[in-house]
Parts: sequence; structure tokens; C-alpha cells
Amino acid sequence: MMLKQTFARTAVALMAGAGLGMAQAQTAPPGLPSTLAWSAYDVGSGGYNQAVAIGNAMKQRYGVNLRVLPGKSDIARTLPAREGQVQFSANGVGGSYLAQEGVFEFGAKAWGPQPIRGLMLNSSDQVLTVIAAKDSGVKTAADLKGKRVAWVIGSPSLNQNITAILAFANLTWDDVKRVDFGGFGAAMDGVINGQADAAFTSSISGKAYQLAKSPRGIVYPVISHKDKEGWARMNKTAPFFFPFMGAEGADLSASNKVESATYPYPILMTYERQDANSVYAMTKAMVETYDDYKDAAPGNKGWAVDRQNFAWVIPYHEGAIRFWKEKGLWKPEHQTHNDRLIQRQKVLADTWKTVQAASHADDKAFEQAWMKARADALTKAGFDAVITSW
Repeated sequence: MMLKQTFARTAVALMAGAGLGMAQAQTAPPGLPSTLAWSAYDVGSGGYNQAVAIGNAMKQRYGVNLRVLPGKSDIARTLPAREGQVQFSANGVGGSYLAQEGVFEFGAKAWGPQPIRGLMLNSSDQVLTVIAAKDSGVKTAADLKGKRVAWVIGSPSLNQNITAILAFANLTWDDVKRVDFGGFGAAMDGVINGQADAAFTSSISGKAYQLAKSPRGIVYPVISHKDKEGWARMNKTAPFFFPFMGAEGADLSASNKVESATYPYPILMTYERQDANSVYAMTKAMVETYDDYKDAAPGNKGWAVDRQNFAWVIPYHEGAIRFWKEKGLWKPEHQTHNDRLIQRQKVLADTWKTVQAASHADDKAFEQAWMKARADALTKAGFDAVITSW
């Protein structure tokens, strides 16, 4: 009941243009309801702003209303999708990949590995990576050694990202000076104010721009794309990262790019049980209205068809696959990759049931048993466990 009340209070109906000389709406793709609901990042975030722009485009084009439920955490964004309060979620790597894996917050008894499915990925020109104050002397990931690096309490997925970048440089948290902060904003403020030298962020976040304008300045430590061994270490810890030349954000542009790492954000996802026709229609609508929303919010160009990655770390929904096949973009190798990811999810789901059926002294003992059983089952099935503890 509380979730429904929260949804009713905070869901935002995107009605821009209604009755204001709007052109005759075109027919929406079959299966697309007159009212849609997404969960997304909190109000004011890049993901939320993108959802607003997409909703406006769909209202103008089809007369369809998109309601957006903002969430401050991975759990808050994924729960409405799990409970059927929204059909889709513009989520992050935490609410998609980590939810699939059943780790960190999703390793709790109330969660476990989730049957997540993707529709589209946003691969914009921003980078999601470790940034540093320019006056710290950091120029490459290896230069983080001995520096003060922000650790955000209660954000294991955020800290895992830094762990992966440190691994790229063959470093661990023991090689840096960990500085604890209570949240992302506090961590970035810590860099700005001189309490820390580096933190994890998006290059288009407001805090990144604040750091760039501060006396300390901003630098993006180079993560060399030629360092294959470094990338192997990084992807062993965080397989969702990929090499990227960042060109959007604080002190970045098409003529001033940075050799870095990133991952898609947001990730338009749903659950396996979602009706295939509605998933097909949602994917089709995203593509048909792209020209209407691509310039309406920062990062929206990342939804372009030619930026899609069909061999990422979560499987695609059968409805989305049907659309991408029709576009001639879904290849046999993508299907092989997708089938393998679904097999991974099955191993995780079966193992979760086994652990749940056993008795445990307390929640901590349950989580420890789950992580061991999870790693053993994945390894036995020929998969990399990736995350074995937290």
C-alpha cells in the first residue's frame, strides 16, 4: 500500500504540449498503452531529465502519457518494476547488473538474483569514471597510488567501480588513502574542499562541473585502451565497463576528449515476465521518437540505434529482440551471448532457492552462505563469479 501511495504522490505525468496546438497524434505502436510508467533516478538527475524528455516526445507523437517514479537508490528504482507498479525502469548498473547477480543490496533475503531483461542502453558521450582534482598531480589511473580516494558509505556498487579502476592500475584500496563520506554529493564536495583527491562520478554531473570551476580544477585519469592486461583485471571485477573516449561533460568536448572507461547509463530495463508485445512497442517507440527527444536533455543522443550494444552483461527481452531482428541488427552471435546470460541467471536462481531452503543463524550467515554457494555454482557451470564478497 505504501508503495502505491508513494507512486501516486511522486509519479510525474508528462503532459507537455497537451491541447496547445499539438499536431494530430500518430498511431502508437500496437501494444503501447495510453499511459506508461517508468522508474528512474531522482528528480534533477540526468536519467530523470532524459525520461521527462522522452515522455514529452511520446505525448507529442502518440498522445501517450509517460509517468516517471523517481528513486534515490537502486532498490527504490527496481522495487516498483518487481512489484508491477511500473512496466519499465531507466535504471543504472546497480539496479540491472548487480540485481541480476544478487549481490550487495540484492543479496539480502528479500531480494536475491533478479530476472532482469534489457530493451535499450544509453551510451552517450559522457564517461562514468574516477575523477581527480587537477592540483593532486594525478594524470593516469596509476597515479592514484597514495592519494586520498573517496569511499561512499552505503554505496557498495559505487565503491566497486573504484575498486575496478584501481585494479586496472594493479592497485587495491590498500594502496590509497580511503576517506569515508556519507553520500555521493558529500564525496564530490570532499574533493572540491580538499578533503579527498579523487571520487567516482559522471562527467556530466553538476558536481563535476563544480569541481572544474573550483580552484582545484578537474582531471580525468587516463585509462589506456592499449593496456590489455589492465582491462582484463578491470573487467574481472566489473565486466560492465568498456573503453571510451569521453567527449561530454566538465572540461570535455569533441575537441578535448579523454581516454577513459564508462558503461551505459541509463539502462532501459524490465522483468522477464513483462508482456513481449508491450516490450516490442516500447522499444519501437523509443526508436521512432528519437529525433524528437535527442536534443531535449543532456546525454539523450546515447539512445541512438547506432550506439546500442547487444553483447553487454544483461540479457535482452524477447520483445526487444523481435524489434532489433526486424531492424536487421540482431545477429546470431548476439543470440548466443543472450542465451548464455539467461543460463547464468538460471544458475543463480536455482542456487538462491537452495540457500533459502537451508537454515541460517542470522542474516549475515545467510549472506555468507549465499555468496559461497553463488561462487561455487557459477564456477561449476563455467561462469566467472566476478563478485565473491562485499
